[in-house]
Amino acid sequence: MTEHHDALETRSPAAREADLFARLPAVLAAALKAPAYAERLAGIDPDAITDRKALTGLPILRKAELPALQKAVLPFGGFVSEAANSFGRLFTSPGPIFEPEGTAADAWGAARGLYAAGFRPGDIVLNTLSYHLTPGGFIMDSAARAVGCTVIPAGPGNTEQQMEVISAYRPSAYAGTPDFLKILIEAAETRGVDISSIKRAVVSGAAFPPSLQAWVRERGIDAYQLYATADVGVIAYETAAREGMVLNENLIVEIVRPGTGDPVPEGEVGEVVITNLDPHHPQIRLAVGDLTAILPGASACGRSNTRIRGWMGRADQTAKIKGMFVRPEQVAEIARRHAEIAKLRLVVGRANETDTMTLKAETYTEAAGLIDAVSSTLQQVTKLKGAVEILPLGALPNDGKVIADERPVG
Repeated sequence: MTEHHDALETRSPAAREADLFARLPAVLAAALKAPAYAERLAGIDPDAITDRKALTGLPILRKAELPALQKAVLPFGGFVSEAANSFGRLFTSPGPIFEPEGTAADAWGAARGLYAAGFRPGDIVLNTLSYHLTPGGFIMDSAARAVGCTVIPAGPGNTEQQMEVISAYRPSAYAGTPDFLKILIEAAETRGVDISSIKRAVVSGAAFPPSLQAWVRERGIDAYQLYATADVGVIAYETAAREGMVLNENLIVEIVRPGTGDPVPEGEVGEVVITNLDPHHPQIRLAVGDLTAILPGASACGRSNTRIRGWMGRADQTAKIKGMFVRPEQVAEIARRHAEIAKLRLVVGRANETDTMTLKAETYTEAAGLIDAVSSTLQQVTKLKGAVEILPLGALPNDGKVIADERPVG
């Protein structure tokens, strides 16, 4: 049995990059057949988009925009050229956001994540993600069967019946949220049910903090995390190296400064942007709204793809200040207008029963009159007055926050 799912995982980074960008022009050409992409990408030459620098010239499509865009043009907002009946399954997620599933055996690209977690042919997998309208259950189901596993389509809830199923089929693996795995373990301990057949797990859809990881490990289950979204599928997965998460193959992943499409330096926290290579359902620079950072170096597991730190929070930091919405894009616009600014953070507070805001700016130089100039721009862009504080380079935390709402809750 090989240690890796396929040879793609161990190819050189240069070979991977060359392959991804050699395939991208055809995907862009397919995207241009869809009316919404034809409008957004008007005038581009697909054959000229052959590296990351060229890709950053294309506009960002924010996941947060999709519900309104899809409502205006049902079902996919004009971003899919093929008819809905050309897909294998059709889903909806909260928003609502409508998502199609392709017809490939592992359409969501989850199989290599399960393989990295130790799932192998012959395993019986208890799949507790929902099969109802949302794609989670099918993401895990199709991946497990692509690996060669047998699947119990349990779905979430109904712990009594879950105990019966585990006792009867003796599954060797679990797929679902970490929270429900804890519920099942506690239910088994309370009822005296033997679930020791479950030796490994893949968890997704919720936070899996170190304390819960240790708790699960103490009960004999080796659990690994998948980072996935309902629109893209699996973006990254944990490996036996336990050092961050390895990016999936067949995706171009960028980490950009929230509110912009500009890539951040390695190690800096930013927003996840995905370009897939599926001409049937192309997604071009989709900002999924999650924060992460790239880890330097290669994984000790032998996989050569880039590693990320995993999910680090949400990039949607819109705040309502004095009745006005202020968005990360506006903060980015302020930085764009002043070449002296390296990095910004708008801190929202409250004093004397009134909202306050302070724009903290890391600057390359502190030019005369800079505070007054930036204050003026802040008011022009946000229509609100606020203080400006000049800071040296490196003074702001590396947490991806562009707007920090520090007002007391309640």
